[in-house]
Amino acid sequence: MPLDPFFAERLRVHRRYLLDKNVRQVRGRLSTLWPFSRESPRSAGAEAAPGPKADGPLPAGERASVDAGTRATARARHRKAALAWDRSELKSVGTAGPDIRTTEHRVEVPGRPAVRVRVYHPDASGSGAAIPAVLAFFGGAFRIGSIDYPTTDAAFRRRAAASGVAIAAVDYALAPEHRYPVAVEQACAALEWLFAEAGELGIDPDRIGVAGASAGGNIAAALTLANRDRGRYPLRLQVLEVPVVDLTGKHLDLRATRALGIPSVIALRELRSVVRTYLPHKAAAREPHASPLLAASHEGLPPAVIFTAEYDPLRGDGEAYAAALRRAGVDASAVRYLGVTHDAAIFTAVLPAARRWHDDVVTALRRLHD
Repeated sequence: MPLDPFFAERLRVHRRYLLDKNVRQVRGRLSTLWPFSRESPRSAGAEAAPGPKADGPLPAGERASVDAGTRATARARHRKAALAWDRSELKSVGTAGPDIRTTEHRVEVPGRPAVRVRVYHPDASGSGAAIPAVLAFFGGAFRIGSIDYPTTDAAFRRRAAASGVAIAAVDYALAPEHRYPVAVEQACAALEWLFAEAGELGIDPDRIGVAGASAGGNIAAALTLANRDRGRYPLRLQVLEVPVVDLTGKHLDLRATRALGIPSVIALRELRSVVRTYLPHKAAAREPHASPLLAASHEGLPPAVIFTAEYDPLRGDGEAYAAALRRAGVDASAVRYLGVTHDAAIFTAVLPAARRWHDDVVTALRRLHD
């Protein structure tokens, strides 16, 4: 199906952004190789951070510290810009969430940073009965995003209110400050906490699932594997939206990006950038908690509902994961939304497919009432 007309201008801007980014990266690398370059990347960044003294270069240790500080400053700027962009997206193309009750919690994680969990409590109509819940993980390529992003918060509010399912959203730590497996270990701790506190939260421990989008789908899927292998808790459902479940990149479907006029080499560079940011070393990509699709077995995992998008190279990941689950005897289904891209679910104010996406996620969550 042709790309929905809504995406036409967005695609033009995105292609230009990707091209400019890759040109800058190539120029930066060439300047470090060319010995007669007037200005290296380090000296170009001298205004943003302390640079070499006039009487000679910095020692290696100090130079590394300066470089690390410059990168940290760049990441902070990027995240600030991403948050501002998300705020404008909610206003222009998204749908605000209802004013439902939320509670904030801090969960300790042995040997790792504590993690914040926000619980979205739907209207229980005064019955006093315990309700189902999902532990949910936002997307953002492992390196941006938060439960405080406006579109993320709005989606959790709308889904909790419409489904009658409490959503416990995990504000997991971002890479590269906290690389794999920190987020997975935080997820395991949050799941343990959710079961332990279910009674206090008004949640039925026999009707708990997990959910995640994109990078969050990776963490959610990894959590189901870790939970199964440790013989911990009875998970009833997993809802995975445009998940990345193979960080080796072998299941990317690059026909999707070529159809958008984005060269495969650029798409591959983007994935490798994400992987380098998230993983401590390349070999970790083959570990099942980093790439759940590569697990030796998928038997005994909870039923799965998986959503993919036609113009998203990660459609290959999601569909391959659904097939692997089915081969292992798991009740799993996958649906591909035609004419839309990876972030389609955000655009509920302007895109019919996004509104249908919301309805289908709500329907999946309602399975926990059974």
